[in-house]
Amino acid sequence: MKNVLRVASVQFQHRASDKAYNMGRIEAYAAKAAEEGAALIAMPEMCITGYWHVPGLSVNELEALSEALPDGPSCRHVRQLAADLGIGIGAGLIERSENGKLYNSYFVALPDGTVHVHRKLHAFEHDAILSGDRYTVFDTPWGVRIGILICYDNNILENARATALMGADILLAPHQTGGCHSASPHALGLIDVDIWRNRERDPEAIEKEILGPKGREWLMRWLPSRARDNGMFVVFSNGIGEDNGEVRTGNAMIIDPYGRVLTETWAARDEMVVADMDLDLLPMSQGRRWLRVRRPDLYEIIVQPQADAASTREVRFSYAPPEKTGSA
Repeated sequence: MKNVLRVASVQFQHRASDKAYNMGRIEAYAAKAAEEGAALIAMPEMCITGYWHVPGLSVNELEALSEALPDGPSCRHVRQLAADLGIGIGAGLIERSENGKLYNSYFVALPDGTVHVHRKLHAFEHDAILSGDRYTVFDTPWGVRIGILICYDNNILENARATALMGADILLAPHQTGGCHSASPHALGLIDVDIWRNRERDPEAIEKEILGPKGREWLMRWLPSRARDNGMFVVFSNGIGEDNGEVRTGNAMIIDPYGRVLTETWAARDEMVVADMDLDLLPMSQGRRWLRVRRPDLYEIIVQPQADAASTREVRFSYAPPEKTGSA
């Protein structure tokens, strides 16, 4: 018999600061994944708190929205849900640490009650949200190691490589992307929100955007390489739909260690995809073999600071940061 792990990935349209609604979506999809025999399900980045309205919040509003991990109410609820369903659940929110610092964080609650937390390494959503300072890779009851990188973290190829070198077999890559303003002329771009609002009357228009250069086409330029180059599965989850002036493109998908898409969706709605990961592919995948022939003695240049180094926030908003009114 094949050594198989069934995993699910979700795209859903969250509501800004509406934790009750967002938790309802998590509950529904976790139950559906459990019914379909999945051992693990990944939800999008900051799906509990909401995402792109955050730049417009005051520090006090941001602190009121944030929660502790792993003992805050949302995490406790998801931990209980994971235990009741016998499934691992990943979800994101704004974390408030013990010393009051704020982070864009993603946690995975395992069925045995343990929780693993990753703080986004390249945070830019708000001046008060800090970047994390460590990678997150952990063992699971299924005999595989899982790593987490949140959205922008995945753009930096060294982050994926470091996660693989720490033994990750599966990379969870929760996002809120697609349809974003970009300073780079051939990457992403805004989608007219009216196209999303008119999706039922003109489904072809929104499908064109989801599959085009502001959505799937952009993802396919780089996301499969994170899996192939490092010999690990990638579980991509994302928001879908209108998010405070931008339109997320969904494209939830699961990719194997050869960079092949096992399953995906381009539906203009909340959706879940499920795939069986053949774990026997891992040992002889090209990425795993390439890791063994690395030449670290040649890589000193990689860890040297660049003369034009800048913060993630400076680079991300090189065109103009979102205004404090909350507009994007």
